[in-house]
Amino acid sequence: MSSVPDGKKLVRSPSGLRMVPENGAFISPFCLAEPQWVPDKECPRCMQCDAKFDFITRKHHCRRCGRCFCDKCCSHKVALPRMCFVDPVRQCGACGVLSQRENEFYDKQIKILTGGAAFVVTLDSSGKSQNMTCRLANNHRYLFLDGESHLELELSRISSLQVLMEESSPGGGGPRASGLLLVHRAQGSQDPMQVRLEAVEDRKEASWWLGAMHKAAKLLYEAKDQ
Repeated sequence: MSSVPDGKKLVRSPSGLRMVPENGAFISPFCLAEPQWVPDKECPRCMQCDAKFDFITRKHHCRRCGRCFCDKCCSHKVALPRMCFVDPVRQCGACGVLSQRENEFYDKQIKILTGGAAFVVTLDSSGKSQNMTCRLANNHRYLFLDGESHLELELSRISSLQVLMEESSPGGGGPRASGLLLVHRAQGSQDPMQVRLEAVEDRKEASWWLGAMHKAAKLLYEAKDQ
């Protein structure tokens, strides 16, 4: 194990090298825990094609689901940032497809979210609205809202999130994202707070940000359910 200056450490697991936070409490809410591998003695055959394992047909574990497969069914190595792997790792066909889809989020949508967008923000606790820039923190753990005041919402404490849609003008295509409604419960607070974001000014930029946030929410709730 070796440490690096940015508060992360390089660790070796049975699945490969991973770059994880020094403090486990600071891990990204999008991350998934490594699965328990199916014990070798419990998988005499490939769990995809049913090929029998022997000296020629060797078994391999998918790094995402932990199940056993032959080389044919688990030959592709795909990047898996949701488990903090440094290099692409071996995955079965189904998991590889899922990881490739998620990698688009890490390659493109994260940049949009951390770049931020302008909204009119209304808090149900005050009923007042103000213009604020909303962006995802670089560690992916918070939404920062900055205007006349500063607000930090911890993603893991968002209990519900709904993207608001509006009909576009005639000839402008289908509905587009226009806002966001979320419920957040701060640590130590008994009462949840409802936060409403409505797009202003550059509505295209806001729509892109909201679309990326919708994809982020899917990953967030999937991680919670694991």
